[in-house]
Amino acid sequence: MESKNIILRKSVFDDCVLFTKWEQQDYVKEFLTINKERTYEEVVREFILREQDPTKEQYTIILKNTGPIGRVYLSNISREFDFIDITRIYIGEKEHLGKGYGTECLEMLLVYCFNVLNMERVTIDHYTGNRSGNLYLKLGFKYEGIMRHAAKKDGKYYDLHLMSMLREEYTKLRA
Repeated sequence: MESKNIILRKSVFDDCVLFTKWEQQDYVKEFLTINKERTYEEVVREFILREQDPTKEQYTIILKNTGPIGRVYLSNISREFDFIDITRIYIGEKEHLGKGYGTECLEMLLVYCFNVLNMERVTIDHYTGNRSGNLYLKLGFKYEGIMRHAAKKDGKYYDLHLMSMLREEYTKLRA
């Protein structure tokens, strides 16, 4: 997938080194379900298991003329119910935060989910206090509710705010 500034390509094993580096950064971990002591071995183990699971897809965010800057993880892909979850998305290179690349990536993902995979429903969630909820609203996601204690990080439970977008809403917004 490609947009003005971003290429979204399938992640490869060698990307695990970058994922480990990024996922050890506080600004990445703060609002994601990533434990403090994230190791390369954990990242590799997750990567391999996800690659073997047809209900999951992993992508690396590439900034054109620069290189890898982030990661996307899609899960709960249901061909039966036409449903998909954008489970993890982040910009891992700090100097590229706040420049609109996350928005550009999410817009590309919505095209992929609705127009390529023909999904009926796309979900995404966020931690309490994470400003990403504002971005998701701007893109057309709607709040569904709070999933209480739906995430666990470093032995502590966190609530997640569930949001979704339906095909009809996506089509209407893009018309």
